[in-house]
Amino acid sequence: MPDLDKVFTGSISRLYESHLVPLIFEPYALDIQKKIIGLHASRILEVAAGTGVVTRAMATVVDDEATIVATDLNQAMLDEASAVGAARPVQWLKADAMALPFPDNEFDAVVCQFGAMFFPDKSRAYSEARRVLKPGGTFIFNVWDRIEENEFADVVTAALAGLFPADPPRFLARTPHGYHERSTIACDLASGGFTRPAELVTVALRSRAASARMPAVAYCQGTPLRSEIEAQGGARLAEATDVAADAIRQRFGGHAVDGKIQAHIITAVK
Repeated sequence: MPDLDKVFTGSISRLYESHLVPLIFEPYALDIQKKIIGLHASRILEVAAGTGVVTRAMATVVDDEATIVATDLNQAMLDEASAVGAARPVQWLKADAMALPFPDNEFDAVVCQFGAMFFPDKSRAYSEARRVLKPGGTFIFNVWDRIEENEFADVVTAALAGLFPADPPRFLARTPHGYHERSTIACDLASGGFTRPAELVTVALRSRAASARMPAVAYCQGTPLRSEIEAQGGARLAEATDVAADAIRQRFGGHAVDGKIQAHIITAVK
């Protein structure tokens, strides 16, 4: 399912923004926001911006004269981001992180939240980030830690394996949580030209929702996991969502739910 792993179309982008962003992305967007404040960057590029949660966080704290360019490979995600908007003007642009349409030495900072896992050639994407950075510029990105450290994703994956034992949907383990080895990340950065040792910090936070169904819908319907479920038969999406919600309810209770999430935050300097 590698090709489907990158498909964020149809209602996926809307549910991603309404369900997944507050569930797992907003807490780490605030972490990147703090790092951006300290950089005083005048030109910022975001790659794999998704529906703009980090873009919006940065827009509230950058200097008045600063410019933010937010890119993504999926036009549906950019359309959702543009519709939601930001506190200041943002240039939304469809672009491939592995072939950025910008000149060398253009930006003070390049940011990428939970996008690196989707890059087919991570070293090439890092090389492109380095190329467009000014000398001394900063590349900030994060990736999810292994799925066992991210409780809702782990429970949903196990529940769907029980529902589809012959062909269990493995998107969450395979892609979002499939790029977490520190040595691999360091090697890819070095191959991309970041020769200075990068800072890698592992941060555990909490993921909270008003009900067990919220994370079930977020993962089953607001990510490419949906395509993997629907490949089992068009009518199975509702059933899969119910099974995931029941599993979360059994593990975390019947009302408001609270689970651990964990990610690596990486800072590299050109």
